[in-house]
Amino acid sequence: MASLGSCESPGCVNTAKLQCPTCIKLGIQGSFFCSQECFKSNWKSHKIIHSLAKGESVDGKKDTTYNPWPYYNFTGKLRPFPQSEIRTVSPKIKRPDYADHPQGFPLSEQAVKGSGQIKILDDEEIEGMRVACKLGREVLDEAARACDVGVTTDEIDRIVHEACIERDCYPSPLNYYQFPASCCTSVNEVICHGIPDTRPLKDGDICNVDITVYHNDFHGDLNETFFCWKC
Repeated sequence: MASLGSCESPGCVNTAKLQCPTCIKLGIQGSFFCSQECFKSNWKSHKIIHSLAKGESVDGKKDTTYNPWPYYNFTGKLRPFPQSEIRTVSPKIKRPDYADHPQGFPLSEQAVKGSGQIKILDDEEIEGMRVACKLGREVLDEAARACDVGVTTDEIDRIVHEACIERDCYPSPLNYYQFPASCCTSVNEVICHGIPDTRPLKDGDICNVDITVYHNDFHGDLNETFFCWKC
């Protein structure tokens, strides 16, 4: 029988020759043991892994905590919350090519990828860029007023979405490679591109809001970081 590496039982230095069948079924990586005896002697502690993978607590009861990634090992305290349904944009508002693509592929962007060519804007295009960025600043200001303790990032996303629509803009993040929201809200240890959800912001949270608006063929991209605290 082929070797699978070292036995994972604490204190055992023998070569592993079998893998836990339940772990294979659940898609859990590792779980190698040297013998049935070694596997059975560690069953009580090992089966906890199965419970966690099934979304259960260690006592076998169902864990009601929302977790769309049961096999992911979180390194910080932040946890995902449920998301609201994807918001819609009226077809009357001009939109980028990926907005209605099934996979959210930006076809025009992909067409020039790797070319190294930098487009030089003329005076009219520069003015179009200025307008898009000005509108983006206004939308970000709306998000800033909403970012506070007790407010969910999903509510911030709703405000951003509606502020874009009011200014005849398409919220650029929406459906970009199937991104499900109208802005990115990155809280605490989330580095960037966090997805808004129904978790309320807590006292002491750091929240970066990244918005981009699409207006008359130009994207205006801005972001700002906010500190949440009770007055």
